[in-house]
Amino acid sequence: MEFSNVLRRKAAPIWKRIFTHPFVKGIGDGSLSVKKFRFYMGQDYAFLIEYCRVLAFASAKISDLDTMGRFAELLHATLHTEMALHRNYAKKFGISAQELARTRPAPTTYAYTRHLLQVATSGTMAELAASLLPCQWGYCEIGQRLAKKGAPKRQPLYGEWIRTYASPEFAALAAWVRGLTDHLAHGAGKEERRRMEELYLASCRYEYLFWEMCSQEEAWPL
Repeated sequence: MEFSNVLRRKAAPIWKRIFTHPFVKGIGDGSLSVKKFRFYMGQDYAFLIEYCRVLAFASAKISDLDTMGRFAELLHATLHTEMALHRNYAKKFGISAQELARTRPAPTTYAYTRHLLQVATSGTMAELAASLLPCQWGYCEIGQRLAKKGAPKRQPLYGEWIRTYASPEFAALAAWVRGLTDHLAHGAGKEERRRMEELYLASCRYEYLFWEMCSQEEAWPL
């Protein structure tokens, strides 16, 4: 059994909670309040900024030139394409580019990105791949699951979000990160594989907490 399948089985209870989270279900059926989705858009943009830093570290960390190039391409696409699309999509909800740029990371966003940055700066490439996997794989599966239920008629704009993450292009990205994780796990020792598992599970928990944060519109208490 591939290592990614082992990881997924161990994280199954977490993913069940994610797929049935009211925020995720609300996107799917269109019942989620626009106010909460606006909050999510801001926090997701703040996440993407730090995610770009993680990709830069990944490109520098990997020794394989093809993989180095793939991370560099992903960084460029995120900075110059995905974030531009994010800004344009946000405009449809009345969120300006300036407002996005001013978004202060909420506690969970800050903690999740610091988790990834810590692995990117001090962990191995195998550990970093495992910690990145829940984001791509999870969003891909969420998008595909929601797409099967059809576009949300109550809020058509959510349908654009669903189509993005249900797309073949995003599925290919998720498959690539999953394949990279499996490849690196083959060359890892027992202790490194244990750390990969711990980091993967931590990122899964942060994925759940991110949705919970957006549902609660989490803010710093002080």
